[in-house]
Amino acid sequence: MSTLLKILLAAVERSRAIFAEGATQCSNKKLEMEQRQSSVVPLLLIIAMILAFVGVAAYYVVQNKKVLSVAEADSLITEFLKSDGPVTIHFQTGKVAASMQERPHDANYRLLEKAGLVKIGKDNGRFTPVELTPSGRALFTEIPGVVKSRDPKDKADSYLVPVAERKLVGTPKITMTGMGRASVDFTWGWVPNKMGELLDASGPLVKGFPTWNRATLIDKYGAKFYHGEPTKAVVNIVRTDGTWHRAAE
Repeated sequence: MSTLLKILLAAVERSRAIFAEGATQCSNKKLEMEQRQSSVVPLLLIIAMILAFVGVAAYYVVQNKKVLSVAEADSLITEFLKSDGPVTIHFQTGKVAASMQERPHDANYRLLEKAGLVKIGKDNGRFTPVELTPSGRALFTEIPGVVKSRDPKDKADSYLVPVAERKLVGTPKITMTGMGRASVDFTWGWVPNKMGELLDASGPLVKGFPTWNRATLIDKYGAKFYHGEPTKAVVNIVRTDGTWHRAAE
C-alpha cells in the first residue's frame, strides 16, 4: 500500500512540475510580447518625428528656392509706377468763372496762351472768355487720355490733360530678405508727352515766367524737371498665396 501511495505522490509531483514549467513558459512568452509591443510604440513615434522634420525641411527648401525674378520685379514696379496715374493739367474754355479752382489769369492759363493753345479775352463781369485755338484743338486731340466735360451751369468746357508718366529705368536690383520677402532697388524717370514738354521746368516757356509764377506752375500746375536725373527708390515685395505683390506700407 505504501508503494502505491509513493507512486501516486510521485505522479502528483510530476504533474505539478509540468504545470509549473508550462505556466512559466507562458508567462515568459507574454512578457516577451509585452516588451516587444512596448518597444514598437517609441520607435513609431521616432519615425513619425523624423518624417515630420524631413517634411518641414523640404517645405522650407522649396519655399526658399521661390525667389523673385527680375521679370516679376519689373512687372510689379511698372504697375506700381502707373498706380498713381499721370501728371495732369486742368483748364476750362468758354465763359470761365473765376473761383478758387479756376483762375483764368493765373500762370497755367498764361502758359497755355504763350504756347498758342488758348486765347484769353477781356473780362466780362465775373466771367473771362477763353477760346481753344486750332493748334490747341489739334494737340489735345493727338494726346491720348484727354478728358473733356461740359459744365451746364457756367456753359464752360473742362479739359483734363495728361502731361507725363513715370517709367522704370534700367534693371531693378533684388535682395531676398527672407522666405517670401524681397527688397527691390530701382530707378524711375519721367516720360513727358508734348504737353509735358511745354511744362518742362527747365524749358523756355516755364523759364520765361517770374520766379513766383514758376514756383506756382511747379507746385500746382504740373510743371516739373521732366528731363532731370532719374529718381532712385526702394519697394518691399512679399509673396502670399503664391503671388508676389507690393508689401503694405
